[in-house]
Parts: sequence; C-alpha cells; structure tokens
Amino acid sequence: MTVDDALALILRKAVPLDEIENLDLPRALGRVLAQPQISTLNVPPADNSAMDGDALASGNIATDGETRLRVSRRIAAGQTSQPLIPGTAARIFTGAPIPLGADCVVMQEHCRVEDDTVIISPPLHAGQNIRARGEDVKSGVTIIDAGIKLRPQDLGLAASIGLARLPVYRPLRVAIFCTGDELTAPGTDLMPGKIYNANRYTLTGLLQALHCEVIDFGIVPDNLAATRTVLAAAAQQSDLIITSGGVSVGDEDHVKAAVATLGQIDMWRIAMKPGKPLAFGSVGTTPFFGLPGNPVSVFATFCLFARPFILRRQGMVQTLPQSVLVHADFDWLQSGNRREYLRARLHTGADGVTRAVIYPNQSSAALTSVSWAHGLICIAEGTTVQRGQMVSFIPFNELLA
Repeated sequence: MTVDDALALILRKAVPLDEIENLDLPRALGRVLAQPQISTLNVPPADNSAMDGDALASGNIATDGETRLRVSRRIAAGQTSQPLIPGTAARIFTGAPIPLGADCVVMQEHCRVEDDTVIISPPLHAGQNIRARGEDVKSGVTIIDAGIKLRPQDLGLAASIGLARLPVYRPLRVAIFCTGDELTAPGTDLMPGKIYNANRYTLTGLLQALHCEVIDFGIVPDNLAATRTVLAAAAQQSDLIITSGGVSVGDEDHVKAAVATLGQIDMWRIAMKPGKPLAFGSVGTTPFFGLPGNPVSVFATFCLFARPFILRRQGMVQTLPQSVLVHADFDWLQSGNRREYLRARLHTGADGVTRAVIYPNQSSAALTSVSWAHGLICIAEGTTVQRGQMVSFIPFNELLA
C-alpha cells in the first residue's frame, strides 16, 4: 500500500474521543480544545493609551507652530477616567483609559513640559497612539477554534477574556509492549545475544509528548500464546495498542498472527523505507498499530502514521505534518519503488541559503541518525536527487509536538 493510501485508511478509522474535561488554564497546556471559545467582552474594554504621554483633543492643536496646553489631570492605568477639561491636556500612562473629550495621545518624547504646561508641535491626528475598544477582540467572536492543541499564547488569549478553565478532550490511553527474546532492560548487565530495549523509551517519549497516558506492558516473549494474552489484556485497558517487533514474516514474528485471531488486520506492509512491515488493525474494538522492530523504523512509522491517528482521536483538526522545501546538499541517485525518508540536518551557508545534508548511515537500525538529524527528507517513489535540487523536508518539530 502506498503511504498516501495507508494514511487515508488510518485516518478514516480515527474516531475522536467524546469525553471532555474542564481544566484550569495551566493544566490545559498541550491538550486539545473540545469546544470553540467565544468572547463575551471587548478587549480592550475601553479606549486606552498605547504610550506614556499626554491625552488631548487634536482639534486644539495648531497646524503650524507650537501649542501650549495646561495639564489638568493625571491618569494612570487602572484608574477610572473623568471627562477632559476642554482646552487642556491630561498626563496619561500606557494602558490608562482615554478621557472623554480626548481623541489622541502625544508621546512624552514628542512634547516638552514646563511646570503645569505641555508644549506640542504638529502634526497630530485623531486616534494617534490610542488602542481602540475591541481592537484586539470583539464581543461575540470566536477567539480559539475547537480542535487545536493549546499553546501558551492560547492560554493567554483565553485569560484575556476572563476564562479560567477550558474544555479539553481527555488523554488517550495507549498500551505499548515490545517483542523479542533478545531484548533486555537498560541498567542491567548485557548478556551474550541480548540487546538493550531502545524502542520502549522512544515510544514512551513520543506518546508522552502527545499527552497520552501510557500503559506499559513491557517485553513480551516471542511466542503466540504470550502475545495473545497480553494483547487481550491491553485491549481491555486502552484506547489504542502500539507494539514494536513481531510483524514481519519470520518464524518468531507472532504479533500479526495474534492480532488476526483476536480481531483483524486492515493493512500490512507500506511502500516506504524505513518501515515497510507496518500493521494496522484492531484487537476486538481497540485499534492496533504493529510497528517494525528496527529502531529507526519505529520512530518513522510512529511519526508518520500513529501520530496523525492519535491526533485525530484526540480531536485535532490538523493532523499531518507541514513540510518545507530546502536545497539538497547531497546526491541520492538510487531510485526505488518505495517512498524514502532520509534523516537529514539543516545548515545555512555564507550565502544565506539553507541546505540539507543526510546522515551517512541511513540503515533502519542506526538510531544515531535520528538523534543527529533535524528532520526527514522525503523522496518520492521512482525519483532521484541531485545536489542543489529542492527537496521536501519535514522538521522534527512538526513530528514531535
């Protein structure tokens, strides 16, 4: 199956959660907003000064030469505003309300003060240095749409209209386990024939970055009965199951077979590199991703397939990563029938042009390539790349947030 067809199938199966939590603003950071937020007030609530200076009526200022006005009062932020005495100015500070009768503010740097008199020179115009009522937010408008992941600036915007809590979708519960009799936990002695289980920590980190609740079933032995038992337990406790390893065609690959007996496999094998043996289906009614065992394949298939599925289930509207075009600082002359994702790093030359270089070892087992890289270069099926050509680059900040 092509990458595009696989993504379309996966996203069709991604049904958003319907359970909502109302959280205090600090706890809502990174969560997905479940309902649009509509302002019930104007921001700012009244015309106010954008500068420290003097508020006055622009019609009182001569069109040539200097004008002297008595400073009749002082207005600080947070004070209520009384009408301006006609023919005078009011000393005003940033954020203070504009008094009735004034229509502009002169910056303090652009006027002179002598005792209780301010001396002003043209030109001036009505509205100068005034932030108008409702200039930022008007009452009745939607300020934050549903289906976005809440960022710090979104929390600030919500607070600016007086909201203390926001409705968000509850976290997705994701069960994970790794298969392989060769795996052992970091922190223990590495016995002959064993390797440390890196995939567990890659998956856990990726899921935590998406604000998922991780249910870790550890390492499952390479046998069908054990795999079936853990899959059945995982399906009862989670909204999604993600495994690594055991989905290829070897004699010790039991995950795909176990899923088929407990549910169904909707998709297996993707025309991509790294990560061809990717399985997607369900255990009972619980969706299932079977990722490959190689560590780079785990990372790539999670980011490109599991992540969009999770985001859609969490209620997000925008689920696919945004790519940018950069200049290739490498040659890739071997065209293939699978879409390739090369680990790449960006650098900007003395000419100001940003170029991408690729890691010398593009093996699906070289986890160093992912740690080194800034993102993935996408090379379409049946194409090659020559140095200087524009290529599609997916930054990791699009895949890991």
